[in-house]
Amino acid sequence: MVSGRRRGLSSVLSSLSLLCVVLDLQLDGVLGATPVEIEHHLEMGRKLLAAGQLAEALSHYHSAVEGDSKNYLTYYKRAAVFLAMGKSKSALPDLSQAIQLKPDFLAARLQRGNILLKQGNTEEAREDFLAVLNRSPDHEEAHDQLHKADDLDLLQEEAHEAHHRGDYFTAVQVLEKVIELSPWDPESRELRAECYIRLGDPRKAIMDLTPATRLRADNRAAFLKLSQLHYSLGNHHDSLSQVRECLKLDQDDKECFVHYKQVKKLSKQLDSAEELILEQRYQEAIEKCESVMRTEPNVACYTNKAKERICFCLVKMKSAEEAVDICSEAHQREPQNIHILRDRAEAYILQQEYEKAVEDYQEAREFDQENQELREGLERAQKLLKQSRKRDYYKILGVSRSANKQEIIKAYRKLAQQWHPDNFQSEADKKEAEKKFIDIASAKEVLTNPEMRQKFDSGDDPLDPENQQGGGGGREWPFGFNPFEGGNFHFKFHQH
Repeated sequence: MVSGRRRGLSSVLSSLSLLCVVLDLQLDGVLGATPVEIEHHLEMGRKLLAAGQLAEALSHYHSAVEGDSKNYLTYYKRAAVFLAMGKSKSALPDLSQAIQLKPDFLAARLQRGNILLKQGNTEEAREDFLAVLNRSPDHEEAHDQLHKADDLDLLQEEAHEAHHRGDYFTAVQVLEKVIELSPWDPESRELRAECYIRLGDPRKAIMDLTPATRLRADNRAAFLKLSQLHYSLGNHHDSLSQVRECLKLDQDDKECFVHYKQVKKLSKQLDSAEELILEQRYQEAIEKCESVMRTEPNVACYTNKAKERICFCLVKMKSAEEAVDICSEAHQREPQNIHILRDRAEAYILQQEYEKAVEDYQEAREFDQENQELREGLERAQKLLKQSRKRDYYKILGVSRSANKQEIIKAYRKLAQQWHPDNFQSEADKKEAEKKFIDIASAKEVLTNPEMRQKFDSGDDPLDPENQQGGGGGREWPFGFNPFEGGNFHFKFHQH
């Protein structure tokens, strides 16, 4: 029994011993890179850096640093790669380590000072520049950078004073110079963004806040402000994207979460409305647009967008009167919106108010001369106006432009019975009835033929001799006959 325990203990000790040897060998492989291997990594890093393959170069410099953590030049070279990749924050620790290993390494001091200056940290930047000048009093670049640090201090103070007294225009002008000297300083960009907001220019504020989010490790405030600015401009997708970035940093951030719920709800409603429009489910789209206005009644651009889309849907549904009312309200809110003017013009065409349609298309074209849809719409409205001054088949039958075939035939029968020449006694009355009856028959022919109706709706009269190939000629009777010449053809009408 005792001997069995001893054998077991001996086996465990043997296994532990073997494990230690293996671990020792592995650690030697990681930490104890030979000078030849380190030099290989440095050489590969140099070549890849020269070829612009920065990520691969960085990988080799990582290996070189791990192999020899006491070589100040290796840290400096890795810092150079970080800077080439635009990662100044990552370069700083390497430059500091290089300086710690070799305090009189002036190139690293100068490089670190330049980074600190661009970050707006004038106090620490000044220390580096003075350290360089202490060892090399005639160093020209260090002198220049030290003067820039002094200038930056004065400009920062001037900008803050202008902002404090509410002179935002001056503050923006001064911050222009500040940011030129310290482009990596998030505070200056955030201050200028605030000034732009005060001056009523949120788009420029967005341009400053966007890089500011990358210049701080945890800039939830900038992400939230960006989201709010995009939201105020109607850019709900961008707003949602930015507030999600805030929640990635801290999913429990209360301000970001409250804003996120609002943006997500509104964005979903707007996207859903557009999908319904694509599916031609216009009534449902209108209801979704109305829910948008209830969800966000305080930001005008969302009400404007909702009314614009309701206007569009009503035109598609051929609800002309209601469309004109909604489109006119939307036009008052956004006088230069070409889509609203286009849709109201189409609503006027449905109402056969062609002059108003022409006016709306002309007004829309003033805002966008190159838009082909507007040009074609204007040409069609002008044709319809010209056509209406000749014969309007819809008016002849007394039906709307959205009337279906059954409604057209019903109107035709009623009018044809009313104006049949046999119903009149005097020659003058018969002549007038003949003219009206011909127009009624022509209207029925055109409007019950899909191809001819489409041509007429585009502004061309398919029965107008001017539009026929070969030009003039006599009157062509509908269906190829003249109902008033001799023959055995008789119209029969049934009383209902």
